[in-house]
Amino acid sequence: MILLKSERDLAAMRPACRVARQVLDEASAFIAPGVTTRELDEYVAARIKAHGGRSAFLGYRKYPCHACISVNEEVVHGLAGPRRLQFGDIVSLDIGVICNGFIGDNARTVAVGGCDVLCQKLMDVTERALYAGIAQARPGNRVVDISRAIQQLVEGEGLSVVREFVGHGVGRTMHEEPQVPNFVEGKKSEKLRPGMTIAIEPMVNAGMPEVKILKDGWTVITVDGKPSAHFEHTILITEGEPEILTCEAKTPSELKAG
Repeated sequence: MILLKSERDLAAMRPACRVARQVLDEASAFIAPGVTTRELDEYVAARIKAHGGRSAFLGYRKYPCHACISVNEEVVHGLAGPRRLQFGDIVSLDIGVICNGFIGDNARTVAVGGCDVLCQKLMDVTERALYAGIAQARPGNRVVDISRAIQQLVEGEGLSVVREFVGHGVGRTMHEEPQVPNFVEGKKSEKLRPGMTIAIEPMVNAGMPEVKILKDGWTVITVDGKPSAHFEHTILITEGEPEILTCEAKTPSELKAG
């Protein structure tokens, strides 16, 4: 069942999304050569607490970290540990925050000091794909319109979309209906209606789309060992343009103007 948010719900949810964005900005700036992924996770935990929230990920289905920190060929759900980030790595940082009983969820991929041409293209295309999907998040469209926009942009650039992990509705719980694939499934999808809040999150591989889960039970990596990138926003379907709840520029038009 799709849960439409009331104005009262949104008044509570917007601060959660704002904190999620702020912590993602702060953690992205904290990333540097020599920092361990455990230190990064601890920093995220401290910043979430400082902003009056709590991690939406810690303990969710027994996940043991405050943030998902995935490096290079790691796609999503990477675990914090002693690994030291090196110049040239790319880090996908996924942060979810609970405030006022609602969740804000966002992600981006950051280069550690700099990166090669392939990784830069991968990050640029994935972020562009996110906004291409957001642009389709209008009432009367369907989820598949978001999926198609993302897939066409990514594959048009010679990259591939991960199939096993998709976007989703979000609100009082982490995963609500509907699912929001980053590819066209070929079956009927939900119509977008004002009041829906969804997390759009393309995960894009430089090589083939296939992934596998490591023995830790969490970390997802590309099968071919090539790098992956991940960008995400929580958005609200309105009567007109979508509102990007985890972005300072609230609509696609504001982003273009900026």
